[in-house]
Amino acid sequence: MPKAKTQAAIMGGSADDVEAAFYEALQTADIERLMACWADDDEIVCVHPGGPRVVGVGAIRATFDAIFSNGSIRAWPEQVRKVEALASVVHNVLERVEVMTESGPTKAYVLATNVYHKTVQGWRMVAHHASPGSQTEAQEINEAPQVLH
Repeated sequence: MPKAKTQAAIMGGSADDVEAAFYEALQTADIERLMACWADDDEIVCVHPGGPRVVGVGAIRATFDAIFSNGSIRAWPEQVRKVEALASVVHNVLERVEVMTESGPTKAYVLATNVYHKTVQGWRMVAHHASPGSQTEAQEINEAPQVLH
């Protein structure tokens, strides 16, 4: 998606459009486009896999600046689960992440929850919480277990 079209999607689009722009910005290491996805609010929150809670626009930008100094993040959202309300949307996704190894690219999975609020600027991300997932497959339990411990 061209940058102008992506910016237009962020400004007037849905939470889905903001999420698409967020992951595109990760893949291209575009800090301006990535930060345009976030609400301009002191209470926004980001948790990177295994990392601390990062609060506020400046702190979140600094973490992504540091990450992008090593290159882009090759991540694609898969198996999106959505909970939608009038002014908020929660997406739980399995992120397929491409990791470079000595033998070439390999995939891993990260579990992420993205929360969007409808603001005066349009839909914006207010929380991104990512946790380590499986190194080999996307895992999901969507039925009650047969045996409880």
